[in-house]
Amino acid sequence: QVQLVESGGGLVQPGGSLRLSCEAFGSSDSITALGWYRQAPGKQRELVARIISGGTTVYADSVKGRCTISRDNPKNTVYLQMNSLKPGDTAVYYCNMQVYSGVIYWGKGTLVTVSS
Repeated sequence: QVQLVESGGGLVQPGGSLRLSCEAFGSSDSITALGWYRQAPGKQRELVARIISGGTTVYADSVKGRCTISRDNPKNTVYLQMNSLKPGDTAVYYCNMQVYSGVIYWGKGTLVTVSS
């Protein structure tokens, strides 16, 4: 059974940094894309960053210049380095994985709270 396990969330002050990690377990299909989405209270889930096979990255305008997505292929792990965090970044962050067959998997989410 495919499982995505996120870690790295927590409470951070404005201007601080966090690194989220997501490790994928149980997939026998090739991974075509990995990404991070977030959902703030009362809002829809939105894309934060995505990395596709070959290394192309996509970022939401709201995080460009502040976040970096990267991938460790042997470890089936994707990272999201977040810097200069703002209160508006507060949300549950979800890991997302798309495999070659087109199936999309989601992690259970990790909470990021940016507050003084």
